[in-house]
Amino acid sequence: MYIYKFRLLFDEVEDFVRDYEISAGQTFKEFHDIIVRTITGLGKQELASFYICDRRWEKKIEITLIDMDTDEDINASDEENISKMIMSDSVLSDFIDDPHQRLIYEYDFFNVKTFYIELLKTTEVKTRKKYPRCIHHAGEIPTSMFNLSPESLNLLDIEDDSLEDEEIKDYYDEEDIQSLNEDIEI
Repeated sequence: MYIYKFRLLFDEVEDFVRDYEISAGQTFKEFHDIIVRTITGLGKQELASFYICDRRWEKKIEITLIDMDTDEDINASDEENISKMIMSDSVLSDFIDDPHQRLIYEYDFFNVKTFYIELLKTTEVKTRKKYPRCIHHAGEIPTSMFNLSPESLNLLDIEDDSLEDEEIKDYYDEEDIQSLNEDIEI
């Protein structure tokens, strides 16, 4: 089984970084789900898209959470000329063709958060770890960047979006947890 290791950055917060490991046979929907679970403030209620990019971060293929094409979209000329796919139907290995593949992840189209993702390495593993998983976690996005009203907070599934102690063990192995704990100690 091949595993991709990706680094996700949010350039509006200097020290923000997440590293993920995900199986080459998993879908972009599974990648989206782990991103939403491991970044405080993101929730399942917003739309999102991945974009397969070239080395200059130019978007080539859009992979959306849901099918957003309408009859008007199909008949209109596509100015951006970007192919569109659906996350749940899109397997990572079908789109990763560069050893340093670049992706853009856009979350919440009304208050867009743009994340930059780069493939760090591909490895063959024989262990039975649960994938996808977050293997490195640093920095947080300030809640003020989400423009949440008190009413919208009631719509969020807060409990589902936070990782409980037992769930953390599913996404981080013991070495990762020990490393995180050492980073936190003063």
